[in-house]
Amino acid sequence: MKLVLKIGGAALDDKELVKKFAATIPSLCQEGHQLVIVHGGGAALSRTLKQLGCETSFVNGLRVTDSHTRDVAMMVLAGQLNKQLVASIGAAGQPAIGLCGGDLGMFRAAKKQSPDLGFVGEIRSVNTDAIQRLWAGGIVPVVSSLALGFDGEYYNVNADQMASACAVACGAHALIYLTDVSGVKDAEGTVIRWLDVKAIPRMVEQATVTGGMLPKLEACTSALKKGVTRVRILPASSAEVLPGFFTHPIDCGTEVIAS
Repeated sequence: MKLVLKIGGAALDDKELVKKFAATIPSLCQEGHQLVIVHGGGAALSRTLKQLGCETSFVNGLRVTDSHTRDVAMMVLAGQLNKQLVASIGAAGQPAIGLCGGDLGMFRAAKKQSPDLGFVGEIRSVNTDAIQRLWAGGIVPVVSSLALGFDGEYYNVNADQMASACAVACGAHALIYLTDVSGVKDAEGTVIRWLDVKAIPRMVEQATVTGGMLPKLEACTSALKKGVTRVRILPASSAEVLPGFFTHPIDCGTEVIAS
């Protein structure tokens, strides 16, 4: 099975969660699954920007990114966080390589136009040949959420949307988001086990979902509509369920479905 895993920036802040997640990767590969791991790094990026005296603002869950913020994102996401995650997966016994979207021309982006958020991009193409070559070598690509624009500039890309574009391009059988929350919650705060994409617009309208969950659910919807078979939002604290994802019932998180 082809499987795209996205691990969120807040989860990456917890070394024990990262270790638990990394420990599942060798098992998934031994079962014959082909993996791409996409990661963000919003929490660490915000922290670093604050240390540098830079303000951070968001619009509908997306970070407004000027050229300085973009450069810091490259340092934090493509540098520190990417290499730490690769090291954890390697320590668990699985060869992995850390990349950003510009490496091997793997992800190309265009500047997001509406709204204009600065150096924020949207994925326009995915070099699946490069991914296939890494898979053929038994290597798991670990990709930070930066992509090279057709204008030669690097763009900050929402990691949820990058993972969705990757899953669609690869023909993934499943797209799984590992987060620092227990799942998508209803107005009463109860985790929704099965969420039909048709219900999402009303949840947005009623502000039941806000902030970073907005682009995540948009990405889930896009993946399902474009052929990805399964999309699941899982708490990173339950990463140990990943090896049995296709064979055992999972009673945590939210499965997003297209009826």
